[in-house]
Amino acid sequence: MVEQIMHNNVLVAIVIRSSFSKPGISFFTPEDFSQQLAYMRHPSGKVIPPHVHIPAPREVQYTQEVLFVRKGKLRVDFYDDDRNYLESRILESGDTILLAASGHGFEVLEELEMIEVKQGPYAGDQDKVRFEAVDKKMLRVEK
Repeated sequence: MVEQIMHNNVLVAIVIRSSFSKPGISFFTPEDFSQQLAYMRHPSGKVIPPHVHIPAPREVQYTQEVLFVRKGKLRVDFYDDDRNYLESRILESGDTILLAASGHGFEVLEELEMIEVKQGPYAGDQDKVRFEAVDKKMLRVEK
């Protein structure tokens, strides 16, 4: 239900399947990540006190993204920092993924609706380097 994808002791991604369910709050990311990812399940009547967030300067080294697949099917291909293909996963409706490190690419397998959340401000092409995708004959897909 929750999978950590690792390469050379680096957390590349976290996949949270739509079937994940646990009472309370479950954090999936280390405390030092610039993008924090948690799941919350509370009973009716639970009160979360009102609050405001105060300025807290933070330094972001790499853009991390969270994708929420609302509908459809998406293949995510993972690459190391040298652009070498590692492996792939298929995400389906209701799945969530945090792309934490290294490279990634996608192929839409079924018409897709998804939401992306990442750090800003948006830097456009200054934020990424594009490269050739893996040959489909070389895919290693785990579900």
